[in-house]
Amino acid sequence: MVTLWINLDGAVNVRDLGGLAVQGGGTTRPGRILRSDNLQALSDRDVHHLVTELKLRHVVDLRSHAEVMLEGPGPLTRVPEVTIHHHTVFAEGGARTDVEADLAVDVDAVLPWVGQAENGPVVSRTVGHYLGYLEARPDSVVSSLRVLSGGDGTALVHCAAGKDRTGVVVALALEVAGVERAQVVADYTRTGDRLEQVIGRLRASSTYAADLDSRPADSHLPRAQIMEGFLGSLDRRYGGVAGWLDANGWTEADTELLRARLCD
Repeated sequence: MVTLWINLDGAVNVRDLGGLAVQGGGTTRPGRILRSDNLQALSDRDVHHLVTELKLRHVVDLRSHAEVMLEGPGPLTRVPEVTIHHHTVFAEGGARTDVEADLAVDVDAVLPWVGQAENGPVVSRTVGHYLGYLEARPDSVVSSLRVLSGGDGTALVHCAAGKDRTGVVVALALEVAGVERAQVVADYTRTGDRLEQVIGRLRASSTYAADLDSRPADSHLPRAQIMEGFLGSLDRRYGGVAGWLDANGWTEADTELLRARLCD
C-alpha cells in the first residue's frame, strides 16, 4: 500500500484515500476523498493547494461543537467554493454534551482515545468509544458518508487528530467501497507514522494540551487490533458494516454512489 500523503504547513496527518486495493481487483481512486487532522491552522498556501489544485469542495468536520467554538473558525470557512458539513459524532445531551454552559471540555468528548486505566485495556476501551459514536449519532455517521459519496470535486473528512472519529468514518466508507479489510486496517494504522507530529500540534492548543499530557504517547497509537476489533464487532452484531448502515437508513443507491466515487 502506497500512502498518498499531502504535506501542508498547517496540518500534519493529511492523506488521500486513493491506491487502496479493492476486493476483486482494482484500487481506490486518488483525488476523491481525503482524511485529515484539524484544519484550523491552514496557511494561505495550504488553502490554495487544497482548493485550487486538489479541487476541495466539501469538508466533513466531526469535532464537537465545543471544539469548534474553542478552536475558532478555520480558514476554509471563508472560502466560497468549499462547503463545511458539521456532523459531530457525540451525543448532544447528558454527560457527553457537545456544548457545556461554561464551555468546559470533557476529556472523552474532545479526545475520545484518552481514558483512565481503570476503564479497561486500551484496545477494548477504544473499540468501545468507536462503537459509541455509532450508537450516539448514527445520523451524523450516515450523513458524513453521504457527503463523501456525492457532490462535485474532492471531499475531506477530519476531526482533531484525524485518527479516531475520522478513522471510524473512513473505515466505514472503505468497507462500503469494497476495500480489502487488511487495507482498511493498514490505512487506520498509518496515522502512527505521524503520531508525534499530531500530538505536538494538539499540545500547542489549550483545548487539548492538558488531556494529552496526562497520558504517555504510546497510549494514543492507532493499533491494528483496535480497528480489527471495531469491524469485528460490527460483523458479529450486524453482519458487517453494510448491516449496520442498512439498519440506519443507508440505501443501495447510497452504496452505488460511494463505490462509483471511490473505485475504478
